[in-house]
Amino acid sequence: MTVLRGIDFGQVWGASGVQGFHGEGWPFHRWLRLVPGFDFSGMTFVAKTVTLEPRAGNMPSHPQTLAPLQLFPDCVAIRPLTGVVLNAVGLTNIGFEALCERGVWFRRTSPFFLSWMAVGATRTERAAEYRGLVTMFQRHQSGLRASVGIQLNFSCPNVEHRSEEWEALVTEIHDVLDVVGVLGVPLVPKLSVEFPVAHAARVAEHPACDALCASNTIPWGRLPDRIPWLRLFGSTQSPLRARGIPADGGLSGRPLLPLVAEWVRDARAVGITKPIHAGGGILAPRDVDVLVDAGADSVALGSIAMLRPWRVQSTITYAAGKCSFAAQVRAAARSNVNPEPRRTPAARAAADTVKEV
Repeated sequence: MTVLRGIDFGQVWGASGVQGFHGEGWPFHRWLRLVPGFDFSGMTFVAKTVTLEPRAGNMPSHPQTLAPLQLFPDCVAIRPLTGVVLNAVGLTNIGFEALCERGVWFRRTSPFFLSWMAVGATRTERAAEYRGLVTMFQRHQSGLRASVGIQLNFSCPNVEHRSEEWEALVTEIHDVLDVVGVLGVPLVPKLSVEFPVAHAARVAEHPACDALCASNTIPWGRLPDRIPWLRLFGSTQSPLRARGIPADGGLSGRPLLPLVAEWVRDARAVGITKPIHAGGGILAPRDVDVLVDAGADSVALGSIAMLRPWRVQSTITYAAGKCSFAAQVRAAARSNVNPEPRRTPAARAAADTVKEV
């Protein structure tokens, strides 16, 4: 289990927004629920990333239900055969205060995560946004029934980059952790695989950083030596541009798996010991092995819900067992205990019954 400040958040978390803002899911989920295996039971809820103020983004949504006005939004391109998704949603949301006032988060009874991001053009503006988010959270915090953590998103590809200087970004993240740390809740900075692990180690050193999360989507055209953009999409131009979307978007799905695993492995190699929550490219149960064996403590599931929905529940079950068993192995190693750790029933069941459907 992943325990942060005494709160058990489990070993399998949803990627931010895979179940919407409040866990309601998305319109196309109504049909996917007819698919055997499409079931999020056992997965920790992580809300879609929100900003201080309302943000139009690129996905027009219903003001009451928050559902996209299009069943298949133009800002999302899905390629099931190649196992990839390209999205430029652009943080569409109605603002943190309006979402709090709906009261849904306050009826939850199991630990969950909110996800915050500041989008101001300057460091001063972004700092002011985080202070505003903290003030609003404090106003509502006493109404929460469940324990909550906060993911701090420093990796969204569909807003302007904060800084090209990693040193400056590390300093800014430390400042944000100082500001948000007054809340006394678990804080998990979310970093891209492009974030150098040496700098990530400095982020992890901050006392208010409880864990690290890797990764978000990869901006269109980046890492061309690792991602075959032309083969995946048949063009050097983002298909979202052809749909009139004013952004290229970010990639999720199969190509991210080896990139995230490499990042996690390198992070451990430079001495990061805090929990690492890793996600990206998990489309089948055994994909979990790649990230956990690299050193991840917990995993996130996201694009699998669109690309391989029939594998969602089997992957959650397998991941819970795999992460639990890996934690036992690591604990035994730290204690210099040689005997094989005892497998939990979940771990045994996952290992015995998992099938690559």
